[in-house]
Amino acid sequence: MALNSVKEIGANHLSTDVLVVGAGPTGLTLACDLERRGVRALVVERAAGLFPGSRGKGIQPRTLEIFDDLGVIGAVLESGGPAPVGMVWRGGVRQGEYRMFDEPEPSDSAPFAGPLLLPQWRTQEILYARLTELGGSVAFGAEVTGLDQDADGVTARLAGGGTVRAAYAVAADGGRSAVRRALGIGMTGETVDPQPMLVADIRIAEGALDRDNWHVFPPDDAEADVTGGAAGAGGFAAICPLPGTPDFQVVARFTDGGEPDLSPDGVRKAVAARTHLPADAVTEVRWASDFRPRAALADAFRAGRVFLAGDAAHVHSPAGGQGLNTSVQDAYNLGWKLGAALRHGADPALLDTYEEERRPNAARMLELSTRIHQGAARRGAATRQLGLGYRDSSLSLHTSTGASDITPRAGDRAPDAPLGAGRLFDAFRGPHFTLLAVATDTELPLLNGDLTHVHRMDQCALYAPGLYLIRPDGYIAWTGRDEEGLRKYLTSTKLEVLRSYT
Repeated sequence: MALNSVKEIGANHLSTDVLVVGAGPTGLTLACDLERRGVRALVVERAAGLFPGSRGKGIQPRTLEIFDDLGVIGAVLESGGPAPVGMVWRGGVRQGEYRMFDEPEPSDSAPFAGPLLLPQWRTQEILYARLTELGGSVAFGAEVTGLDQDADGVTARLAGGGTVRAAYAVAADGGRSAVRRALGIGMTGETVDPQPMLVADIRIAEGALDRDNWHVFPPDDAEADVTGGAAGAGGFAAICPLPGTPDFQVVARFTDGGEPDLSPDGVRKAVAARTHLPADAVTEVRWASDFRPRAALADAFRAGRVFLAGDAAHVHSPAGGQGLNTSVQDAYNLGWKLGAALRHGADPALLDTYEEERRPNAARMLELSTRIHQGAARRGAATRQLGLGYRDSSLSLHTSTGASDITPRAGDRAPDAPLGAGRLFDAFRGPHFTLLAVATDTELPLLNGDLTHVHRMDQCALYAPGLYLIRPDGYIAWTGRDEEGLRKYLTSTKLEVLRSYT
C-alpha cells in the first residue's frame, strides 16, 4: 500500500484524505485525479480484484479527452478500436450492414471524433496502473459495512474489524451501492425493459464469425433494429468483437419468463437459440452476468461529507454507452473541487456545486439512454457528450455584453484549438486552471501561478476575443474582458484561492 495514500493510526485503523469506495472506472478515475493533486486517496474494493468483464465497453469522445488529461490516452488508444459496422443476420444469411451512429471527422475543436470500444476490464487495468504510478493504492477484499460522520470527517467500518478515517468519502460502489443504502438515499427510476438480459465475454471457433462487424440477430418476428437500440421483442442477440482481445461480447434478451443461465452451457445454449451458430462454436465463456435494463437517479448526490458518484448515483440502460462515461465525468468534476478544498483552502461550499452540476447532467443522460434503448433516438452528437456543460451552474459567469459577444460561453466545454506550435489541450493538461487571453492586450490580474497558468493567443476562429478562465475539468468558468471582472468573479464564487496577494 502506497505510503502517501494512507497512514496507520493504530492496529487496523487507517487515515487518508479521501476514502473512495469501489475500484471501478469511477473510483479509479477519481483516485488518479486526487493523487496528482497531492490529495491522499485510498480506494477500498470488496472484491478480491478488478472487475473481470467487458460490460461498459464504449468510451465516448469526452471521456477520451479526460483520459488524455489524466495521462492514459496512449494506453487507451493502443488497447481499443473503433466500433465495427453493424451487420444484421436472418436465418444464417447476412441482410446488410448499417451504422449505429454518424461518424464525424476529427476537428480542431475535438481531436477525438467518435467512440472507442475498450472492454471495461481493460479500462480499469489502465486506470489502476496509472493510480499506482501516481503513488495511490487499492485495498482489495475490503468491504465497508458502515459509516459514521462528524463535523471533521468520516469513519468507515470494514468487515474485517478495521476502520478508515477520512475527511471525505465517495461512494463509487455501483448500482446496488451499500454506502448509498447506509446513507438512506433513495433511487427514483423506472424499468426500461422488463425482460432479463445476459451479457457475456466469449470466444468463438475460428472462422465461425468474423471480427469485422458488430453482428445483430433480431428475433424472427421483429424487424431488424437499425437504430442500435435494443430489439423490441423476442430473443434478440448481438455479438460484438472486443478490440485488443480474441474475445466477443454477447448480449441476449430473454422473453420466455425464465432467468438467464450464466453457466458456460447456458451461455452456449442462449447463443445457439438466437443465432445460426451451433452451441459448440462458443469455445470458451470467460465471464457472464445478467441484468434488467433500468434507469434510476439518486435522490441526492451528497449527504454531509459523503458523495455519490457513478452507478451509485445513476443507473443507465447500456444502450448508447452513457453509463461508464457519465460516471467518469462525475469523478472528473468532483476531483478538482475536493483538491481545491483540501489542498488549497477553497471554501468547502465549493463542494456543493458537485450535485448542482452533475445531477442534472446525469438526468439528461438517463433520458437519452432510455430513448435509445426504446428505439426513439439514435446515437449521435448527444451521446458523444461533447455538448454537455454547466451554463446554469453558480460557478459559471458570462459577463460579456454587446454585439461582439464572447463565445464560447461560461459553462461550455472549452474547445481545443491550435496554440503556437502545440494545442490548447496541451496547455490545459494538468490539475491547474488556465486563464486564456484571446486577441486582447488587456492587463491580466495577478494569479497564483501554481494553481492557474496564463496563456495569450492571437485571433482564433473557435474563441472570440476576450478572457476565458478554464476550470481544471476543461469547462469555462468565467468569460469577460477585464481584470476587474475576473477579480469580482473569484471573490464571489468560492475560488478566491486563485488570486495572488504577493
